[in-house]
Amino acid sequence: MSRKFTPKVVTANDLLVGDVVYLTATNEWTRDHAKAELIEDEAHAQLRLLEGAGQKNIIVGAYLADARLGENGPEPVHFREVFRTRGPSNYAMGKQVGELPGPRS
Repeated sequence: MSRKFTPKVVTANDLLVGDVVYLTATNEWTRDHAKAELIEDEAHAQLRLLEGAGQKNIIVGAYLADARLGENGPEPVHFREVFRTRGPSNYAMGKQVGELPGPRS
């Protein structure tokens, strides 16, 4: 018996800056997990992963991460993904000090 599909978001790292980014429903990359597209269908998740991974001039290392619907949008499920939403762990910068760079074109 197959397992029930867990909702996902497409995540990757920004190619130039290295920040964690998430694919939105409008096919843009955001640094805000809550703005990511929450995908609830397995086939659609695979399609969105392929679409995201194809943007090699913007991102690197795209994959599907488990998520759930929260009060403000998608929320990470696993510790690793929660950790990734917080930004670099070696010093305070970017997300850790409240600075979110604008979206890339």
